[in-house]
Amino acid sequence: MQKFPMTAEGLARLEEELRQLKAEERPAVIRAIAEARAHGDLSENAEYHAAREKQSFIEGRIAELESVIPSAEVIDTSKLSGNQVRFGAHVTVVDEETEDEKTYRIVGQHEADMKKGSISISSPLAKALIGKKVGDSVEVPAPGGARVYEIAGVRFV
Repeated sequence: MQKFPMTAEGLARLEEELRQLKAEERPAVIRAIAEARAHGDLSENAEYHAAREKQSFIEGRIAELESVIPSAEVIDTSKLSGNQVRFGAHVTVVDEETEDEKTYRIVGQHEADMKKGSISISSPLAKALIGKKVGDSVEVPAPGGARVYEIAGVRFV
């Protein structure tokens, strides 16, 4: 079984999502299907088809979470420190072309969320940053051409 690195917070979020899907979402969609069935002809029943589609999504996500959670290798980031970029680090980078500054946290692939500023350890940016130190520059391949970033800060929380 392949292990996936993950933060304790990321694992807790996935476990909570699985609990919610099993305890709340699955029963609700089963009730919606039963109610839609009661309306008669299923071939032209949009409510029934929508509920079945939602059920399919929920069951797929439950199966995915049930395979990912046991494969998680939790890394305790609270014991990490230093100025070298590693898994769990909050890394502040400056785009050398635009001078834009952004901070990302390097996390496992199943917990990454760009909206929350977390990037997957397997992303091109994280791969370029791993092992580097404050002051280093990294070149990252991007669809519009390579980007160069300078590491302005590394912290572990």
